[in-house]
Parts: sequence; structure tokens; C-alpha cells
Amino acid sequence: MKRFPFPLRRLRHLLLPGLLALAACDLDLPNPNAADDEQALTTREGLFGASVGLRQVYSTSTLEPVILTTGTTAREVKGISTFINIVELEAGGTGLTPNNGNTSALFARSYRVAAAAEQIITAAPTVLASDAAARSGVLAHAYLFRAMALGAVAQGFEQGPVQVSSTITPPLQPVPTPAAFVPRQQLLQEAVRLLDLASQELAATPPSAEFNAQVLGASFNLPNTVQAYRARFNLMAGNYTAALAAANQVNLAVRSAFTYSPQNPNPIFQAVSVTRNFLPRERLGLPAALVETDDRRLGFYLTGPVVTSGPDQLRTLAGFFTTQTSDIPAYLPDEMRLIRAECNLRAATPNLTAALQDINAVRTQTTGDPWLVHAGLPAYSGPQTVEALLLEVYRQRCAELYLSGLRLEDSRRFGRPAPPTSFTERTRNFYPYPQQERVNNPNTPPDPAI
Repeated sequence: MKRFPFPLRRLRHLLLPGLLALAACDLDLPNPNAADDEQALTTREGLFGASVGLRQVYSTSTLEPVILTTGTTAREVKGISTFINIVELEAGGTGLTPNNGNTSALFARSYRVAAAAEQIITAAPTVLASDAAARSGVLAHAYLFRAMALGAVAQGFEQGPVQVSSTITPPLQPVPTPAAFVPRQQLLQEAVRLLDLASQELAATPPSAEFNAQVLGASFNLPNTVQAYRARFNLMAGNYTAALAAANQVNLAVRSAFTYSPQNPNPIFQAVSVTRNFLPRERLGLPAALVETDDRRLGFYLTGPVVTSGPDQLRTLAGFFTTQTSDIPAYLPDEMRLIRAECNLRAATPNLTAALQDINAVRTQTTGDPWLVHAGLPAYSGPQTVEALLLEVYRQRCAELYLSGLRLEDSRRFGRPAPPTSFTERTRNFYPYPQQERVNNPNTPPDPAI
């Protein structure tokens, strides 16, 4: 990946999906596609439009490989089409090449979002200098999506660039310089830094009603989502105290959703039910020992008869992916309970009592979840040790957070059986870097063995 300014004509192209959704969201915004390059990020209307498009392109484009590419590797779904990309992804191991379009999409689409967010972050302080309430909303929103994009790369790849554009702007003509790769831990640290900035912006100056109405709409809760991702990425980075504190700031009764329309359909529904490249595995793709057959979440996420395909048993996908307009949660509230439980167990002085309380809140829930994801299980009755309770947290995360893009990361973090010794729970540890990136950037590291 070369470092270069993100041209506004490319930004306008990036915003097209978001602009198509404006009518569905009933947002009274000018069309930035009709603006010239100078207006796109130098006006209030242009920044509001860019913010709408940023979220829309993440939710309709980037989210697909975040969920389905990593979900195939973590055996939540099975790739069933005969396209070579899907065949390779399903096989995993050394059969997954750097030319694979699905893993390359996870890398490229994430950086597309990161670059667009960076342009908004650069422009907003000047353009919105006289409107602190609009500025805080635009900045916090862009910080969030840049963090989400970098976090997505960290979940799939051992390394990746942090900076994706040059600071040189026209009329100077920059000489593209290859971006430096850093370990995924630094990507997570940068994601956390951005989310901390977003949290600070929102605390200092709440976004304006105009920003909330025109950019966020009724379905996306920015303050809650920022805290949820602060909890998520701090956990992945091993910052357990910070993750616990952030999770405690999330209102568990509030939904925050990515919304879809016929013009901008739910990408998982499209890939599973329309193009039929993937189907969900029976038992959520888990070994029998990790599944409780009376878990209501099995019936929430899966439907229809079991279909045998070679050694695999497949189902029909339900949950948040049943129509082209189904909402997808930006996060699930019970993820926060499970983050709290894990942090309390991994703390220097583990708090088993607090961890067990959150585990049982997830297990025994039958009502009250804003997304209607209820396990309906009896309270935990196994050994009350750190090791046993961590396994229970993993079990609950696998069921509660099915197809949320988190299982591959979870599988590594919890030390689950891994290739090349075992392919039962994941078929890769990290992905090879896209061949196109290697061609363009001599800083691209060697591919991981598997």
C-alpha cells in the first residue's frame, strides 16, 4: 500500500452506496456526488454527507469480509460455491493463496474506510471550527470508523499499515512512498487511541441535534458504539482494566444498528441467501462439547432442516440476516457482559464472583435483550476455576456473537485447537497479504506460514 492523498473524486465514488441510502433513511442532505472536489470536504454539507457515506460503505462493503471471510476460517459458515476464492477460503491452510479475493477484500476494503475517515478527521476541525457540536459528532464518528477499519485488519493479519495517506496536499505533487507495516498489536493500540479521542470529543461536547438527525438517524447510537468498541479492542490488546471500564459505560438496554435498504442490501443476506456462496454450519460450527442443545440461540441463528454436504451438516441462516433490509447490530449488549467476565478472569487478581455473575446473566436471560438474543439456559454449574470459567466465556461468546466477525480472534485468544495440528475450529491463524499489496509495496512482510 502506497501512501498517497485520498482524492476527492475517489471519495465521491466511495460515498455512492451511502448516498443511495439517503432516501431510505429520509435524510435531507445535499448529494455530495453533485458537488465539485473542493466542496466535498470543505463544507458542512459535504462533511455530513461524507459521514453518512463512510458508515454506509463500511456496513455494506467492509462488514461482509469481516463477518464471512473470518467466519469461514473459524468454521461458522461453509463456503459452498465453486468459485476458486471460496474453494481456497474453505480449504484454508496452505491452500489459501495471496491472490484470494476474499482475504484481499478484508485488507483493501478496511483501508478504503480508514483512508476516507482520515480525510474527514483532517478536514473537520477547520470546516466546522465555529460549530463545536457538529465538529464533535463528525470527528467522533470518523474516529470510530477508522478504528473499526484498523481493528478489522488486526483481526485478519499479523501486520498492517497504520498510516494510509501522505500529509502532502495539492498543489504539491507527492511522490508516493510505501507504507510501513507494524505488528497487529500496534494497529489495536491505534484503534484504542482513536476511540479514546472519540470518547473525549463526545464527553466534552455532545453532538448537535442536527448531526444526530441527519447523520446518525434513529438507529445508530454513537456514544454507546464508541464505548462498545473501546471495550472490544482494549480486550483484544490485553488492556483488561480499560476494557472493563469501557464495557461498564455501555447502556445494555440500547440498540445500535447498521441499517439496510433494497438499494444497499444486507451484505450477509446477499452472500448467503442470494448468491449462495456460504451456508451456516449446524451447531454454529462448534464441536459438540461446546454446544448445549437447549440453547435458544441455536434456533435464533439457524433454521430449516439439516442438509448433509460431504462431512458437513449445514442449515439455513436466520438471526440478523433473513432479508435484504434486516438490521445488523453494531455490537450486541451481551458482548459487554462477556467482556467484563473475561477481564475479571484475566485480571492480575481474578474476580471469579463478578465473572460468574455476568456469565449467568447471559446464560439465564429469557427476556429483555434489545435484539431478542436469549440463551434461556440454567445457571452455570461447572467448576469455579479461572480455566473453567474462561472456557465458559468462550462457549457463550461463540453462541451469543455468532457471525459478528469475532470468532477467529476469539479462537486465537482463548488458545483453541489451531492449524497445522488441528483444523477443527479454525483453518488459518492469519491470512497471507494480498498479492497486489506485495507488488505495490516492498514493505509487505513475508506471509505467515498458516
